[in-house]
Amino acid sequence: MNTAVNSTIATASATATATDPRSVVIRYVEAVRDGDAAVIHDSFAPDATWHYPGSLPSSKIWQGREAIVNDFLGGMGTVFVPGTVEIALVSVLAEGERVVAEWTSKARTVRGAAYDNRCLGIFTVREGRITSVIEYADTHHVAATLFPEDAADAANAAAG
Repeated sequence: MNTAVNSTIATASATATATDPRSVVIRYVEAVRDGDAAVIHDSFAPDATWHYPGSLPSSKIWQGREAIVNDFLGGMGTVFVPGTVEIALVSVLAEGERVVAEWTSKARTVRGAAYDNRCLGIFTVREGRITSVIEYADTHHVAATLFPEDAADAANAAAG
């Protein structure tokens, strides 16, 4: 990660209030990076939503903190070799309760593939909790590395 960007993000994180939307999102991404399940869970409002667009098995609007943390995020964690996940926050822009965060995700999948994706999330934060996320990523790469059977089925259907 760019040291200047990392330093700027760290400084902003240290100087902002705990409920400032920018700080909430930075703390959340850092918790994902560090595997801090308690902070990840506490980052979300009970009625939060996470929209992961596309046609993947994980593509839908996830409703509620428990579904987001346990089913969506927890389910995605099972496709990676433990200890190989690297999350790096690239940039953060905030205006009011809306925060746009860009990060990279790298890991080795349980099938042996190299996962290397660049992601962008549009977060809404109210009263110190994330209330909604829309995440964008290279879904073709996600399909090829995390859901290869589904990608092959889709290719066969299109061809035939």
